[in-house]
Formats: sequence, C-alpha cells, structure tokens
Amino acid sequence: MERHDLLAQLHQLIQPRNYLEIGVDTGQSLGLSRVPSIGIDPAFHITEVLDTDVQLVRSTSDDYFRDNNPTERLGGHAIDLAFIDGMHWAEYALRDFIYVESYTAATSVVVIDDALPRNVAEAARDRYTAAWTGDVFKVTRALRRLRPDLVVLEVDTEPTGTLVVLLPDASSSVLVQKYPGLEASMTGATDPQAVPDRVLRRTEAVDPALLLDCTWWDTLVRERRGDLPPGSLAATLAGQDWAALRPIGRELASAAPAAGR
Repeated sequence: MERHDLLAQLHQLIQPRNYLEIGVDTGQSLGLSRVPSIGIDPAFHITEVLDTDVQLVRSTSDDYFRDNNPTERLGGHAIDLAFIDGMHWAEYALRDFIYVESYTAATSVVVIDDALPRNVAEAARDRYTAAWTGDVFKVTRALRRLRPDLVVLEVDTEPTGTLVVLLPDASSSVLVQKYPGLEASMTGATDPQAVPDRVLRRTEAVDPALLLDCTWWDTLVRERRGDLPPGSLAATLAGQDWAALRPIGRELASAAPAAGR
C-alpha cells in the first residue's frame, strides 16, 4: 500500500473534522482532505486540486507554531488528523510532532512519513539520493522510549514507510523537557547513519491493510463524538495484539512489541 492510499483510507475511517499537514509540496496528500485544513510549507508549489476549505501557510513549522494556534482556524476543535512530512531530519520531525501533539485529543491520529528507509543511503542526513528519508526513523525510538503512553506503529507502506501515532496527550511535557538532549544527539550524528536492522527489514512494521481493518477505529470515532466515555479507545488498544498485524511470513522481532503499550 502506498502512503497516500493509507492516508486516504484514514480520512475515510476516522472521519476527521479537520486536517493539518506539515510539508505540503505539490499538494498531493493535502488534496485528499475534504474537511477544513491547514497546510504548512515554506516553499509549496501546488499542482493538485484542493477541493476543500484550506489555509495554505508559506512558513516553516517553527515560525507557524510560534505565532499561531491552529485550533482557532479549526473552529476550536483539536486536530483530528495530522500528516508530518516536513524536513527529513529527526530533530525536525520530532519537533513537529511536539507542536502537533499540543493541539490534539486522545482520539487524534498523527502520521509521520519516511520512517522506514530502505537502505543506509536513503537515511543519510546529507542528501545524495533521489528518494530520501533522512534520519526520521530515529523518532520512533524516541517516542517509544520516552512516551510509553503512546501507541507508536511503524507501518509497511511504500515507498519509505510511515509512523502512525495513537493516543496523543496534549498535556504531556515529557518531550519538551527531553528535547534539548535529543536534539543534541540527533544533530551530532554523522553519515553514514547507523540504521537498525529491524528498520531496514521492517520486522516490526504492521501491514497497512490489516491495520485499517481493525474494528477499534469505530471506537475512536465514537469516543470523539461523545458516544463512548473518555478512555474507551485506550482501553481497547491496550488489548490489541500488534504482532498479529505484521505481514504473514515476515520474520518477527522477538523482544519488544511494536507499540509503546
């Protein structure tokens, strides 16, 4: 499944009231939205049809979130669905997640692109390949290690994988407090990057079709609408066997579960 197919089906499944995107480029992913949207990119060049109410902001995410509260544009609602595909350095992607999470609810879904480089060359901080993920893959470990309250799923999408994060907590300050140390270690890395074998082989990545077929997406929607009490989604996800969502026949990592729960 291609990353835009995953994103399109997430729009269908979770029926977001709004959508925020960092890294618009030509508008291919932003064009999937049919709800009030915000697109942030300092150098977008739209070639796709945007068939919705969208605010395009020619800005870096740092500048945007310093000066703006996106919920003011989105009718006071939390961000329901966000796609992070900005600068492909780990410290930038992590910072973008921190920005977005501060405007989410427990039923929000955050998707981060380029989390599974296919080789060490694609994962270089200094780009020299056509397809380039940079070292965004490092965000996965940071989130799992520091935020066990999150569900952090590597998803086996083409071409370079995605990260789906569930149960965000806008009140959490852990990442903000730890960010300076994380940034120092990330910016101090030199090429070639040490990409874990589990990342290159995608041994902990879940199958996107199996993920989308999970019944708890309905729980997410019903909790957001107020039809179920707060915490219903978290309780349901706590019982999910994430290893069962990995592609059949793939060698499974035996130690850690795929999610942070």
